[in-house]
Amino acid sequence: MPESASPQQGQQPAGESFGSRLAAAMAARGPLCVGIDPHPQLLADWGLTDDVAGLERFSLTVVEAVASLAAAVKPQVALYERHGSAGMAVLERTLTASADAGVLSIADAKRGDIGSTMAAYADAWLRDGSSLAADSVTLSPYLGFESLRPALDLAAQYGRGVFVLALTSNPEGKSVQHVGGSDSVARRIAAAAALENQRYSGSMGSVGLVVGATIGSALDDLGIELAPVRGAILAPGLGAQGATPADLRTTFGAAYPTVLATSSRGILAAGPSLASLRAATEETLRGLRFE
Repeated sequence: MPESASPQQGQQPAGESFGSRLAAAMAARGPLCVGIDPHPQLLADWGLTDDVAGLERFSLTVVEAVASLAAAVKPQVALYERHGSAGMAVLERTLTASADAGVLSIADAKRGDIGSTMAAYADAWLRDGSSLAADSVTLSPYLGFESLRPALDLAAQYGRGVFVLALTSNPEGKSVQHVGGSDSVARRIAAAAALENQRYSGSMGSVGLVVGATIGSALDDLGIELAPVRGAILAPGLGAQGATPADLRTTFGAAYPTVLATSSRGILAAGPSLASLRAATEETLRGLRFE
């Protein structure tokens, strides 16, 4: 998103898709998303208390430090939920601060359900005017990709985006995502996302996928091509989880230009100093651009 005037929280510019805005942000700043993960240990390492006050100080400090550098920030919703309604209020303020600072937000909520329940989740995270409205939200498709229809349609209506879980790095993920071999669940999810992105013009659609940066050869093993999806690939695992920029290029191949690499602890460990957080972000970006 351009660093000039940003829309108010819960309001998006009419006619401009999330995919177009994300593509512009990645081109201008680099392909980096900074995770905002207020784990209890990180709060302690920053000298903060594991309560709502510490949560807010942590979150707003990260936004202030990285908003002008990263293409997006990704607050981990579960780490706000654990503080109850007061924690969710901090998340609302974090999303507002992100919008005010002109950086795109990805609510890492991994929502997935059916019917009116899925519609309610979509309403919470994607509707203009909702206090929890983010630029995009992560979704779980394991009740069937089409169960996500309320979110897919609402995202398109309001110029927002979604990132659908496809191939995750946790060992347990293989028991679902790899099933079917050459016709795997993950491949079908990628194909469904590609079909959904046909509704969007421009270089990038608004339906992205979550594919772990540390999945190794899984894409080749399953015969999955991500470039035809024409959506951003949110790739968590850069830095502390072991993936390097070189690994990303090897893993994603032709789809690398659409990869939005995510680093959380690798950058957050540099806090609480704003200067140190910015330096860690800039170092990560250099690796993504040149390594």
